[in-house]
Amino acid sequence: MATGERRSVKVDVGEHGLKQHDLGVWTVVFMIFSLVAAGAYGIEEMIPESGAGLTLVMLMVLPFLWGLPFGLVASELGSARPQEGGYYKWVQEALGEFWGFQAGWWRTISVYIDNTLYVILAGGYLASQWDLNGYEQFAVKAAMIIIFTYINIRGVRDVGIITTVLSILVIVAFAIVAIAGFMNWSGNPFVPFTSDGEIMGAAGIGFADWIMYIGAGLAIGMWMYSGYESMSTVAGELKNPQVIPKATLITVPLIMAVYILPTMAGLASIGSWDEWGTTAESVGYADVVTTFWGAGFGIFFIIIAVLAQCSIYNTYIASGSRGFFALAEDHLAPPVLVKVDKKHGVPYVAVLSVAIVNLILCNFAFTTVVIVDVFLLVSSYIMVYISAMILRKRLPDEAYKFKIRGGYPFLVLLCVIPIIIGVASFFVNGTDYFIGGLIGILTGPVVYVIWKRRYGGLAKKDPVNYPLNPRTRLGIGDLKKIAWVFFGFAVAGFLAIPWLRWFEGEWAEEYYAETYGDSYLSGWLGNFDTMLTTILVIAAVFLVIAVACAIAAFKLEPRKGEMLPPAAEGE
Repeated sequence: MATGERRSVKVDVGEHGLKQHDLGVWTVVFMIFSLVAAGAYGIEEMIPESGAGLTLVMLMVLPFLWGLPFGLVASELGSARPQEGGYYKWVQEALGEFWGFQAGWWRTISVYIDNTLYVILAGGYLASQWDLNGYEQFAVKAAMIIIFTYINIRGVRDVGIITTVLSILVIVAFAIVAIAGFMNWSGNPFVPFTSDGEIMGAAGIGFADWIMYIGAGLAIGMWMYSGYESMSTVAGELKNPQVIPKATLITVPLIMAVYILPTMAGLASIGSWDEWGTTAESVGYADVVTTFWGAGFGIFFIIIAVLAQCSIYNTYIASGSRGFFALAEDHLAPPVLVKVDKKHGVPYVAVLSVAIVNLILCNFAFTTVVIVDVFLLVSSYIMVYISAMILRKRLPDEAYKFKIRGGYPFLVLLCVIPIIIGVASFFVNGTDYFIGGLIGILTGPVVYVIWKRRYGGLAKKDPVNYPLNPRTRLGIGDLKKIAWVFFGFAVAGFLAIPWLRWFEGEWAEEYYAETYGDSYLSGWLGNFDTMLTTILVIAAVFLVIAVACAIAAFKLEPRKGEMLPPAAEGE
C-alpha cells in the first residue's frame, strides 16, 4: 500500500471509541524493543554487584530462562486473544475475575512505577552533565512527562513513529560502543567472574556465596529482560494484532545483542569492572567511546541515554494506561478511565492518570521508587504462566494463530522454569525489596474489594457467569481466594525471616545502614533487625486476615446447591 493510500484509509473505531491503527511489523518491533530495553542502561549496576564474568553469563542465560519464555507465551496468548488489556484478559479467562484483577492491578502498578523510574533516570543523566539543581531537575522531568503525555493522547500511531526513531538512535549508539570496545580489546571481559574477584569453580566458594553473587544482579537482569507482554495491552488498537508475535520473535535476539555486545566490549577494553554504575562518578558505556574516540562521542552517547529513557517512557505510557482502561471496561475500576478522546480515539483520562502519578513520584529517590516493582512484576508474570498452561488445554487449536512447538509438556517446562526463578527472586533480591513487595501485594486484594463492591465488576456485563454474592457484594468464592492470597504471602513472610538472616546476616547491617543512611527511611530500612521485625508483623497481619476471610467465607459464601436471590444476578 502506498503512503498516500494508507493515509486515506478510514481508521476503524472499536468499543468505547478506541481507534485501530495499521502498524507494520518493524514499527511494533521497535515498540517492543523500547518496552523491554531501549538500550543496556541499568546493566552497569550488575557488574560490580555480581562480577564481570557472572554478569555476562546471566545476560546470556536469562533470555532463555526468563525473557524468551515470556515472549513466546505472550505471543501465543496474544495470537489467540488479541484484545485490549492483554495479560489481564488472559488471566481473567483462565482463572476468573479475582485473579485477573490481581494480575492486571499488579502489572499496571508496576508499569506506573517503571514509568517514573525512566523520568528519574533521564533527569539524573542531564543533571550529571550540566549540574542542574533540584528545581531545574524537576522542570526537566515535568517537561518530559508533559511532552510524551501529549504524544500519547494523539494516538498509538504517533507513539509508534516516535519510538521507531528513538529506538534506531539507541541501537546505533550501542553499536558505536561495541565497535569502539572491540577495536580496542585488551583484556578478558569474564575476569573476575564474581564480585569478590573469584573465578568460576574456585575452592572455598560455597552455596550461599553463589546465591549471593547471582542474587545481587538477578533482579536487574530479570527487569532488563521483562516487558514482552506490555505490547499486548494495546492489541485492540491494532488492525492486525498478529504482528505482535512476529515482532516479538525478532526483538528477542535484537535485545540480546544490544545488551551483551557493548557490555562485553566495554569490559574487554576499559575494564574497571568494580567502578561501573549509573552515577556521574561511575564508569559506563559512554566512557568507552570517550576514552577511544573523544569527548564528542561521549556527549552524543549521553544525549542518546536521555532519549532512550524518553523512548521507554513514551511507549510505557501507552501500555500502562491501557491496563486501567481494561479494568474500567469490566467495571473493576472508576468508569472515568474508559473515557476516550473522540478525535484521536485514545483513553485520555487513563493516560493523564499516568502523568499525574509520575509527577508525584518523580521527586523521590530511584531506590525508593523501585523497591516494590520487581515483586509486583514477577507476581503478575507467574499468573500469566499459569494461565498459559490452563488455556492451552481449554482453547481449541484453531484459536491460536501462533503456537509454541513441542506440545504441552514443552509448554509446561517453558512455564515452570521461570516460575521457579520468579519465586526464588522474591527471597534473593534483598530484605528491603521483600518488604516493599509484601506491601505492594497487599494493595491488590484491598483495591479489588473496594472497586468490586463499588462498581459491580463483571456481574454487570455477564451476571450468569459472574454472579454476585448478595451477602458480600463480591463474586462467588472471592473470600476464599482472598484468604489464600494472604495465607500464601504470610507463609512466605515467615519463611523469609530465617532465610534472610542466614543469607544477608553477615553483611546486611552495614549494607543497609550505608544504603539508607542519608534518607528519611534510614531509621527503618537502614536497620536490618527492624526490617525483619517488620516482615514478622506483616506476615502475622496477613495470617490474621487470611483466617478472618476463611471464617467469613464459611459463613457467608453460598453452599453447594443454594439458590441466590435475584439481586445477586448482576445488580
